[in-house]
Amino acid sequence: MRDMKQSHLFTKTRKEAPADEQARNAELLIRGGFIHKEMAGVYAFLPLGFRVIEKIKNIIREEMNAVGGQEVYMTTLQPRDIWEKTDRWDDSKVDNWFKTKLKSGEELGVGLTHEEPIVDALSEYVSSYRDLPISIYQIQNKFRNELRAKSGILRGREFIMKDMYSFARTEEEHLKIYEEVAQAYHRVYKRLGIGHITYRTHADGGIFTKKFSHEFQTLSGVGEDTIYLDEEKNIAVNKEIYTDENLAKLGLDKEKLVERRSIEVGNIFPLESKYTDALNVYYTDENGEKKSIISGCYGIGVSRTMGVLAEIFSDDNGLIWPESVAPFQVHLLVLGEDDTIRAEAEKLYTELTEKGIEVLFDDRPDVSAGEKFADADLIGIPYRVVASKRSIADGGYEVKKRTEENGKIVALDELLNLLKANG
Repeated sequence: MRDMKQSHLFTKTRKEAPADEQARNAELLIRGGFIHKEMAGVYAFLPLGFRVIEKIKNIIREEMNAVGGQEVYMTTLQPRDIWEKTDRWDDSKVDNWFKTKLKSGEELGVGLTHEEPIVDALSEYVSSYRDLPISIYQIQNKFRNELRAKSGILRGREFIMKDMYSFARTEEEHLKIYEEVAQAYHRVYKRLGIGHITYRTHADGGIFTKKFSHEFQTLSGVGEDTIYLDEEKNIAVNKEIYTDENLAKLGLDKEKLVERRSIEVGNIFPLESKYTDALNVYYTDENGEKKSIISGCYGIGVSRTMGVLAEIFSDDNGLIWPESVAPFQVHLLVLGEDDTIRAEAEKLYTELTEKGIEVLFDDRPDVSAGEKFADADLIGIPYRVVASKRSIADGGYEVKKRTEENGKIVALDELLNLLKANG
């Protein structure tokens, strides 16, 4: 639904966060009624939080579709045998598995990533060069048995992730896709409001490749990562590869790099043919020769990104959501118990929602103006509109952006034009 009355919302704001919650993102999101902590590293998304998550998902979805991604939804339970084929089942190789068993005793993995299942499914549909290239993605919960989970939704044991996998005929074709997805990531972060502080960062390719992988790192004082940033070139390197040799390969001048703390909000990896070869998935070229399929993977932590936004877009009073992902565009407050004023507020609520403007209507009776204002600041919706005896007497409604100190009284037409222009 596009609108909601706050008196109908089952969640309530809180003056204090749980005593055991250290992360600012979780503190604000819990106090605002966006999330509920089930246990360390596991959070439920409540109505307001769910709306934010869905808007983040839709931005990502639109940009992945724009570069040819096809959306799927894979299973959480994964068979052991495909992971043994890629040598990733053993806990000594991947140490943050959650695993379970069927009643028959057969072991299963609880999805922490999906390279193996995606390639296994692909085996039934790809055999010829005509079937490639393909990019497949999903937005789904992942499960990782993290040793530490004390950063709110920045590091969870259960979390929401977008993971895409590309499959190409040649290295050149793969690189074209890889760069298209990298640019799509920049568009995602720009739309989320963090594009100006999010940098493509060279990182270790790990077990997948001798080449660099790339992370997308958002500058933040609470970040767990250290990057070295060239502010002129808008690129960075992760501390793990900060060597003279690697800087020379990348054409970076050590003297021009500045050290920054950051939070990883996405990553892209060239996988070469590691998984397709291991699972015996090949294609036949124009000459009838069997060829390896070159693949890449591309992840964005959806719930982690919500946590990053909560960390960055907030002040001493609460959250300040970017308009692109705010749960509602307008927080409408009615002050006082005057029946005439309440009728005016109801009329405005109807008018706004009929025009397609998303409204959270604080119609709660017996709640003071001060408490409503404090809750509006905490929840952090972009526009606060107040219907009160004073505003109606002055010919309209008081409108104030969350980022502004003072509001102004505007007539209905001016309010509608303002909201439609910024919607």
